[in-house]
Amino acid sequence: MQILLTGASGFVGSGLIVPLLEQHHSITAAVRVFKTDLDPRVKQSIVSGLSAEQDWQMLLKDQNSVIHLAARVHVMSDPSTDPLAEYRRVNVEGTLNLARQAAAAGVKRFIFISSIKVNGESTTTGTPYTADGPTTPTDPYGISKKEAEQGLRALASETGMEVVIIRPVLVYGPGVRANFLSMMRWLYKGLPLPFGAINNRRSLVALDNLVDLIVTCTEHPAAANQTFLVSDGEDLSTTMLLRRMATALGKPARLLPVPSVLLETGATALGRRALAQRLCSSLQVDISKTRELLGWTPPSSVDQALRKTGKYFLELQTQ
Repeated sequence: MQILLTGASGFVGSGLIVPLLEQHHSITAAVRVFKTDLDPRVKQSIVSGLSAEQDWQMLLKDQNSVIHLAARVHVMSDPSTDPLAEYRRVNVEGTLNLARQAAAAGVKRFIFISSIKVNGESTTTGTPYTADGPTTPTDPYGISKKEAEQGLRALASETGMEVVIIRPVLVYGPGVRANFLSMMRWLYKGLPLPFGAINNRRSLVALDNLVDLIVTCTEHPAAANQTFLVSDGEDLSTTMLLRRMATALGKPARLLPVPSVLLETGATALGRRALAQRLCSSLQVDISKTRELLGWTPPSSVDQALRKTGKYFLELQTQ
């Protein structure tokens, strides 16, 4: 199968290339600059960016599928005067421009990597988000992803091109950055952390599990025109995640049992309320549709994935 992959040099894209090649797919990677670290079996094609004006015709010729990972990603402190307009320009207009040209070129399937933020920011413990349930995004990134999904579904109805939408939760694995990397650094240094009494539940997804689902969706007939949620299948409290990550790193977890309400109050006073809410709130997803419709099971357990992530982190510390 001939596949056009956008976002090939990103965290998920770079982890997806070898599994696709192992399934004997031929990959064309759309990149903004040539990447010397991409697998040499991947054909790289330079594009100016993800916009409504980008001409994709030459790249889409003879492609069977598109896996669309490229996006304007969620950022904590957006400097834009109109963040929603910027997200829409890339994530909605740019995505739909690519999809329209893909349909016109005869591409059979368009796989769109969306975000759980389309569903919302948090759940009541024990009441997870579902793939076909209500969607209530609250930030510009989540809104733009929802609007892109809506446009893709309309395009699928108009053209017959199959659209598959995947909404991951927080993705972790070797090379993870942002808050997950900070968490590993804290644990590695042995810092006492005030997160020993958080009784929330959060779904996470290991990079290997997300990649496996994407590869499954490239050809599975039941994936056509469906939306899927994806996780590791085991939800953890922040406290339990820290303990199990510390075990993976071979370090003690020095966690102080500070009540969540005090954490949120203190964080608000320090201007870090959003971070505290993510640490203390729940966000669970129900992946039963993904399991049942595709016959899919996450191939890696949480502990296997944490050990792999921790091993990569520790190797970097010795370089």
